[in-house]
Amino acid sequence: MKTWMVSMIAGGALAFAGMAAAQETSSNRVAAKTDWSVFVEDNPTECWAVSSPKETVNTRDGRVVSVRRGDILLFIAFRPGSSVAGEVSFTGGYPFASGSTVTMTISGNSFELFTEGEWAWPASAADDARITTAMKRGAEAKLTARSSRGTVTEDTFSLQGLTAAYEEAGKRCGG
Repeated sequence: MKTWMVSMIAGGALAFAGMAAAQETSSNRVAAKTDWSVFVEDNPTECWAVSSPKETVNTRDGRVVSVRRGDILLFIAFRPGSSVAGEVSFTGGYPFASGSTVTMTISGNSFELFTEGEWAWPASAADDARITTAMKRGAEAKLTARSSRGTVTEDTFSLQGLTAAYEEAGKRCGG
């Protein structure tokens, strides 16, 4: 079981790393839906809705600190070649603390995302579905995490346009 989970984590991290790189360099943005964008890539076919945070707060020992972070992005992906539809992921722009989790809070509901390197995602497709349902109903999502250096980060994402972006990405990838 543990070997399977490590394989899934490694494979997922590679797929998500590709999405982040493609999002940064892709000219394949096919739609903008308020605070969310939709990207499509071919070979293999992938579609995703993605957003950047509206607010970021970094603290260490209870004090707000300035830190350098890479891209901070919240994704929902569709990869028809891998039977993936509506997969949630988050990259915090830094390596997460080993063995830590990210807490995602939407409208008072909390969800746990597991981490590997700079990436976090839910444990199962059922968790993805619960989170995306909450995202479609909510106004914002707060993701709280801890870096490998001990910094606690809280990133707040607007969910305005999420439903339209989700539907657009799903439609383009048959999801």
